[in-house]
Amino acid sequence: MMAPQKQNRGFTLIELLVVLAIVATLLSIVAPRYVHQTDRAKEAALKANLSVLRRALDEHYSDTGKYPENLSALTEQHYLRALPVDPVTNRSDSWVPVPGTDEDDKTIIDVKSGAQGKALDGTEFSSW
Repeated sequence: MMAPQKQNRGFTLIELLVVLAIVATLLSIVAPRYVHQTDRAKEAALKANLSVLRRALDEHYSDTGKYPENLSALTEQHYLRALPVDPVTNRSDSWVPVPGTDEDDKTIIDVKSGAQGKALDGTEFSSW
């Protein structure tokens, strides 16, 4: 009678290399999309925060007949709970106020982002 043969259990080197190649291919497809997704999320949050600030400026004007002299007036007069954070700079004090062009240049009629650089669509953050 023959001696029972020893069964090899496990993977060969070729099988492991094929699996690693498949995993690497999938990662090369997913990783760039993930990186750009975080940038898109920051840009969407920036647009939303600018909209909130501009709406608060308009509400202040609607209630008082004039725009505020600084952004902190929006929180002091309870138009905002707190100044929103610019998600690109991660700061709430980086907003750039746009002064009025009327007879009173001390008022703020608009606000822009103080972030440097360009968005994914090629526009400057400071132009938003």
